[in-house]
Amino acid sequence: MNSINNTIAGLEMAQIGWVVPDIHAAVKFLANVLGITGFPQPEHFRAQDLGMTYYGTAVAGEWLTTQTYNGGVFIELVQPLSGQSMFHDYLARYPAGGTQHMAFRLPVSDFDRVTNDLLEQGYVIISEVDHPIARMAFFDTYQTLGVVTEIMGITPEGWVAIEQMQKTR
Repeated sequence: MNSINNTIAGLEMAQIGWVVPDIHAAVKFLANVLGITGFPQPEHFRAQDLGMTYYGTAVAGEWLTTQTYNGGVFIELVQPLSGQSMFHDYLARYPAGGTQHMAFRLPVSDFDRVTNDLLEQGYVIISEVDHPIARMAFFDTYQTLGVVTEIMGITPEGWVAIEQMQKTR
């Protein structure tokens, strides 16, 4: 059996996800203090619109999110607004916010192989999304890595979208 380190070792680091109590303050800090710019205006998302599950169930959850491409990785900010999600859970546990997930990407054709490997190792899926640009599974790896591990299976359309986002930076 593989360990989580072996499973994700061959994957490309794609994103660092921060959950924050105030997305506008976080964008301002990253730009003014750390020089990380390029965040578009935060967008409002609903779990139901994404088909996002929470422990296998569709639940109501809403949040703001924005992301930019910097230094070879996407930086995503999420501010929970209402309802229930892994983002809400994180902010309830850590009111000041922090790094909540690290995302690793691979072609969608390898998604089932990697996610099944993590499931066989005993890691639980907190949330899943099946989107036209990517299939995503968020695994509870808090005890092992201190953060959630997101596996992103990128579709052909998704690779085009990623390339376009990288060019805008």
